[in-house]
Amino acid sequence: MSSKYLPTLAIGLILLAVAGAAPLAQHTRLFRPEDLSELEQPDRDEWQRPDKIMDALGVGEASVVVDLGAGSGWFTIKLAGRVGPNGMVYAEDIQRPMLQAIKIRVDRLGLKNVTTLLGKSNDPQLPVPVDAVLIVDTYHEMDQPVVLLRNVAASLKVNPPGRIGIVDFTKEGGGPGPAMEERVDPDAVIRDAQAAGLVLRSRETFLKYQYMLVFEKPRS
Repeated sequence: MSSKYLPTLAIGLILLAVAGAAPLAQHTRLFRPEDLSELEQPDRDEWQRPDKIMDALGVGEASVVVDLGAGSGWFTIKLAGRVGPNGMVYAEDIQRPMLQAIKIRVDRLGLKNVTTLLGKSNDPQLPVPVDAVLIVDTYHEMDQPVVLLRNVAASLKVNPPGRIGIVDFTKEGGGPGPAMEERVDPDAVIRDAQAAGLVLRSRETFLKYQYMLVFEKPRS
């Protein structure tokens, strides 16, 4: 790991410290703050392929992007490196302990292009306009996905069109991820997105354990 980033052990200690102070009462489908260290497995780069995901979403220098359901901030840091000092990453979550963990991480790394954002379960309350919104490994936790996607779509740039990327685990088994009964079929995600007024731009197949769907608003 580059010296630019915290060692995995140090990250784990930060996450555990924050999670340990968090109240346990929450919706049962939400990822628990006290389990944040599970998101920091050393082989995650290998199977999640963050560079390919960012390429598919069109994230580049000076992009304004959202990591929705940011959790531990693992992908937030990847996005911050990609957009550079002239870009901005909004790390959104509905659980304050997650945002606290991300802020500690961002401050230790000295990143100036990350802002944490407390959202609601059906409305992330994103700034507008943004180039891209990334939803990684959290779609199965959403109670009102159509309403949430409709609100997310309202934050996207029009020209060039902003994109929403949804990455989640397949039902084929193998690898990490939630229990099989909690996983959402990609066709169900596509139906939700269409109901929210979005169109499927691409269906990526480069991930080993997951699918990636890229959506945008219809072009007039």
